[in-house]
Amino acid sequence: MRWDNLRLTSANALSDQQGAALALFEQGAVEREIDTPAFRGITFYELRAKSIINRVPEASRVPYRWTINPYRGCSHACVYCFARKTHTYLDLDAGQDFNSKIVVKMNAADLLRKELAAPRWRFEHIAMGTNVDCYQRAEGRYRLMRGILAALGEAANPFSILTKGSLVLRDLDLLRQAAEVTEVSANVSVGFLDRDVWRSLEPGTPSPQTRLRVCQELNTNGVGCGVLMAPVVPFLTDAPAQLKAAVQAIAETGATHVIPVVLHLRPGCREWFLAWLAEHHPALVPKYQQLYGRGAYASKAYQRRITQQVRALAGHYGIGKTNPRGTASPVAPRQRIAPAFSPSPISQLTLL
Repeated sequence: MRWDNLRLTSANALSDQQGAALALFEQGAVEREIDTPAFRGITFYELRAKSIINRVPEASRVPYRWTINPYRGCSHACVYCFARKTHTYLDLDAGQDFNSKIVVKMNAADLLRKELAAPRWRFEHIAMGTNVDCYQRAEGRYRLMRGILAALGEAANPFSILTKGSLVLRDLDLLRQAAEVTEVSANVSVGFLDRDVWRSLEPGTPSPQTRLRVCQELNTNGVGCGVLMAPVVPFLTDAPAQLKAAVQAIAETGATHVIPVVLHLRPGCREWFLAWLAEHHPALVPKYQQLYGRGAYASKAYQRRITQQVRALAGHYGIGKTNPRGTASPVAPRQRIAPAFSPSPISQLTLL
């Protein structure tokens, strides 16, 4: 693929009509557009970040303390993405801007090496892909993850990856090398198999079937990979037959575990998702108002029912009994879970 059809625009040359994000340009960002079919309509803002290892707030319910996010915004364009609201902090909108205006932290690998070498760093587990996908389309051009994985492997620092992207297979060599010296684990996100729902809800992602093949390939190559069955979308992908088909397909990949996560609608993504629902499934709007009337999460009774169904299916299909090497399923520090299924707090993971 060619990358020479580029247009660079300095901050001083941009007009208000172009919707430039002042907060980004104050950080020295450079706007770049790439005139190739794969990137048409996407604008990249290249900048040098001040830090790359992020501490998770203590109040968070997620089972990890540190994250790395080399990108902000995501061309996967998942309608339900909880991270949409973070784009408003950059004076960009949580809708189309989130899908098409991507921040790239150009110095991610060098900065990571520096932070890993700091005396205060205690080599704790680092989770990646928990905000936006580190293997979204931009990674094909910028290749930030190659440097990040190399740095983590050199430091023998444990880490995990959550992704919807098939590009993770490009880095199998680095993942296997890191797994020789530290704990490495992966999850792919596949909430359902319905291709019509996929095309509408997750338009920029590889198909669910492709993601399951990624899981299988990682496990075949000795990188323990499970599946976040996320999101389970009420009234669209939660029928017993749909759940059964998804869990059976997940089992066939050799997944180390399956974790169901019911759709949650936080501010920012809630408005975007409900607008999509009103356009594509207007009859479901009253049901969603009832199910999510009190906040971002579906009722506890609904979540409990999905949990029980997936737990039973995971047991029936034998998910998590062994990993690709025939031993107990490996789980990174602060992510230790039952091999086939995990309830809260992991069931409330922030997802792509």
